[in-house]
Amino acid sequence: MTGRTIVITSGKGGVGKTTATANLGTALAMRGQKVVVIDADIGLRNLDVIMGLENRIVYDLVNVIEGKCKMHQAMIRDKHQLELFLIPAAQTRDKDSIEPEQLRELCEKLEQEFDYVLIDCPAGIEGGFKNAIGAAKEAILVTTPEVSAIRDADRVIGLLEASELHRPKLIINRINTNLVKHGDMMDKDDIVELLSVEILGLVPADEHTITAANRGVPVVHDKKAPSGSAFLRIAARVDGDEVPFMSLEPKTSIIDRMKGLVGLSGRAYSHA
Repeated sequence: MTGRTIVITSGKGGVGKTTATANLGTALAMRGQKVVVIDADIGLRNLDVIMGLENRIVYDLVNVIEGKCKMHQAMIRDKHQLELFLIPAAQTRDKDSIEPEQLRELCEKLEQEFDYVLIDCPAGIEGGFKNAIGAAKEAILVTTPEVSAIRDADRVIGLLEASELHRPKLIINRINTNLVKHGDMMDKDDIVELLSVEILGLVPADEHTITAANRGVPVVHDKKAPSGSAFLRIAARVDGDEVPFMSLEPKTSIIDRMKGLVGLSGRAYSHA
């Protein structure tokens, strides 16, 4: 077995990169793939919380790199998917605790046992970013449809390509259909034109994502969540399937049409 090592990165913090990593890893495991996710955000770990595994940590990524424990000792098996594992970040160390070559060597070992090695990259472009992208062979960039996020994403794309991570793919997170419709938020075509990258998936703004993160259960487990459905589709595309994009167009219901007749406004949105 030779797995795929993919880094999930972003130009700035707060765009949902870690949430995307947790949900992509979970969705791939739900498809029968063996997956390990690595939290490379040393000093600021969050992936364990989103996956609900924070109370199971004994060893961490830095312990593995420094030889204080074996690779498998640091792996935490997911509570819901038996083929999904987490290697958590160290919380009391800094990002200079590991070198790119050390993380690359670890990922090469993991590729012999796992179908997918997903690296949750620190936000920004500092040392932790260089460590994470140096170990990967593919890259997924997460952004939101905001001008500042797109600008930072554009810079990261340049750095990825300079590091020979060519053709990174893009996840556009937290799309608000209503704002797009009224011209107050960039749509998919605007972002593609600006960044010139392939779109891997569109994730609608969805309160289920916040609820799921607070419960420590990735939103892909929620069959009613539009964002969960979006991440399942993204995982299918990563896994090689041709899957149509979700429809994010507003859908007018019978009640909305009745409201329109009497001069009231109202919209229901379908993400099916």
